[in-house]
Amino acid sequence: MARAFSESIYESRRWKKVRKRIFERDCGLCVKCGEPGEIVHHITPLDPSNIEEPDIVYGDDNLELVCRDCHGLLHTTERVMMFDENGQPIPPPVQKCDFF
Repeated sequence: MARAFSESIYESRRWKKVRKRIFERDCGLCVKCGEPGEIVHHITPLDPSNIEEPDIVYGDDNLELVCRDCHGLLHTTERVMMFDENGQPIPPPVQKCDFF
């Protein structure tokens, strides 16, 4: 749910176009786990101090498609990491598509 200071962003025509573009760019899949994506997530969270910065609000470099589960994990203080058999961290998968 959007916070009051950002409600107008999520209701705007511009946001809807950006959201659609991010869904297409990320092939409709969560960039963290590869499941179907549902939420366009701001990597740098929106707050009252940056709500007027277009690169933060609408910039492709600050947006990623995630599923609900991964979005919940992104907003917790406790990060879940996976490790290989040698104890090395496993990076999240990067999804590629051939739409373009």
